[in-house]
Amino acid sequence: MRSITVSENRPDTPDIQKVFKRKEKKYLMDRQMFEVLYARLKEYMDEDRYGLSTVCSLYYDTKDHELIYKSIEKPEYKEKFRLRCYGVPKEDTPVFAEIKKKFRGIVYKRRVTAPYRDMMTFINRRVPLEGDLQIQREIQFMLMKYRLKPQVFLAYDRYSLLGRGRESNLRITFDFNMRYRTYDLDLAKGDYGELIEDKDFYIMELKVDGGAPLWLVRLLNEYKIYPGTYSKYGVCYKKYILPALLKEKSGSSEE
Repeated sequence: MRSITVSENRPDTPDIQKVFKRKEKKYLMDRQMFEVLYARLKEYMDEDRYGLSTVCSLYYDTKDHELIYKSIEKPEYKEKFRLRCYGVPKEDTPVFAEIKKKFRGIVYKRRVTAPYRDMMTFINRRVPLEGDLQIQREIQFMLMKYRLKPQVFLAYDRYSLLGRGRESNLRITFDFNMRYRTYDLDLAKGDYGELIEDKDFYIMELKVDGGAPLWLVRLLNEYKIYPGTYSKYGVCYKKYILPALLKEKSGSSEE
């Protein structure tokens, strides 16, 4: 496997999808299982054009983390907003602004993309971007409705696989080396942070329109790999952010 290029940036191509509606399933595993499964998957799939990359995300939330607090309660409907890019952005690096919603197990994603400098002007100063104005209005409405501010930076390394031929709508990713920080809340500050899980912890995510191909179902059954649940922001909030907030609140009350 290639070494990770943490500064790798994906090009801003015209075929970037702005709206998604799909099922996403997650599977949790250790590094040993990943290596075995990855080798088997490459019999049926190819690395996408990005292969191995580093994903950086900046999650926006209310002052009291209302969005993630509601999300971990597993409601029928939930939503979040984030900025995302591949590698640490420079001024002209493509950055996505995404509204991600989940309703009855179906993921809906609406997003716009622009160079980092333009995206931050759009987010901070409401200067419109080129492209889909409707999605831009939805983003601005959500930012104002909840008074969203940057709350958590998350980064992780990712292998990406894409199906062949008729299965080109099948995408499988493996995320690992997940880290976070609650300071320096700017994508351009770097991809450093504290580890969320052990370095040998991997998340496989299956993204497909419709059902999974039969060969994949058989492969997962062969290795007894079953769907699980995992939210990077949710786990980070429960394990690190919430305890820190409670400790701070407790210290304030004692004074």
